[in-house]
Amino acid sequence: MGVGRIEEDGMDGAKTALYDKHIEAGAKMVSFAGYQMPIQYRSITEEHKRVRETVGIFDVSHMGEFWVKGDRAAEFVSKITVNNAEKLQVNQAQYSAMLYENGTIIDDLIVYRFQSRFMLVVNASNRVKDYDWIKKHAPGDIILDDASERTSLMAIQGRFATALLKKLTKAPLDEIQFYWFREGEVAGKRAIISRTGYTGEEGFELYVDNEDAPEIWDAVMDAGKEYDIEPIGLGARDTLRLEMKYALYGNDIDETTNPIEAGLGWITKVNKGEFIGRDTILDVKAKGIDRKLIGFVVDGKAIPRHGYKCIAGGEEVGHVTSGCWSPSLEQGIGMAYLSKEYTPVDTRFDLDIRGKIVPAKVVETPFYKRPY
Repeated sequence: MGVGRIEEDGMDGAKTALYDKHIEAGAKMVSFAGYQMPIQYRSITEEHKRVRETVGIFDVSHMGEFWVKGDRAAEFVSKITVNNAEKLQVNQAQYSAMLYENGTIIDDLIVYRFQSRFMLVVNASNRVKDYDWIKKHAPGDIILDDASERTSLMAIQGRFATALLKKLTKAPLDEIQFYWFREGEVAGKRAIISRTGYTGEEGFELYVDNEDAPEIWDAVMDAGKEYDIEPIGLGARDTLRLEMKYALYGNDIDETTNPIEAGLGWITKVNKGEFIGRDTILDVKAKGIDRKLIGFVVDGKAIPRHGYKCIAGGEEVGHVTSGCWSPSLEQGIGMAYLSKEYTPVDTRFDLDIRGKIVPAKVVETPFYKRPY
């Protein structure tokens, strides 16, 4: 559920309801997933540290939101996702994924259970593909609604996120556990208040109507002044999620990877009953995997990047899927698919960085653990 690779700079694409706020804040805008989005305001490192140290606010309104209704909605959502949606309680959310019949990943997503419907939140770049796939498999009594273009999404992330939001809502924030949510008001406007996020910090995500988004943004920025709040761009969102080893669709998982080798076996509930791709996953589990997604650090000041080759014994044994300079660790970190024999923690290998060989080592993840 991360950022995705930004393929082009420029000013093409739709504008979120918060576009003017980004321009006022001096954001560098880029085209991503059909939208004009802020990549950074000051610097990626400074914004990254702001979230780790106090609190920041993100516009992630480019994400897709689908509503699923019907008497058999729970059964249907559980059939098209790998996690067990039927076990969700009202006001509970879960991280999940959708698979093709061959077991590879269509997308990762978050499933929210309401009293009489579900909300599926999908990656921006996959929105059309995902909706078409869901619609194709939906029985006649299931009602689908793509609410993406009328919904704004803001993420307030950092150790002071709860204290900040308490100024703006009467919702019992302390009672909302991780991956649970409530419906309520923020700054006098209707909102879904979800204790979720992709940074590893304490935080909330707010789903609101487009017309209310600018006023809520201003209210959050005003309430956060005492905590030195800043708007945070997609660049820092990517480094924050990588420090947690959170998978990014298009880099770490895609239509060529299965959830077992990607380390997502914990959300893939093969014992829940039938779901699309289950037979293939059972076969993968029976035969075992040939490769695995791992976290690694590099020696020195080198910065790993997507696509770099991993070398051991003079042979290619894998490739980097995501990499960056970690502002928290002050070290180059990354994720890579490696041949199974090279995946144990402390195993050493080399990276081919544009012809230069740089030593690296498999490490335990997440890379970053919050101190509070």
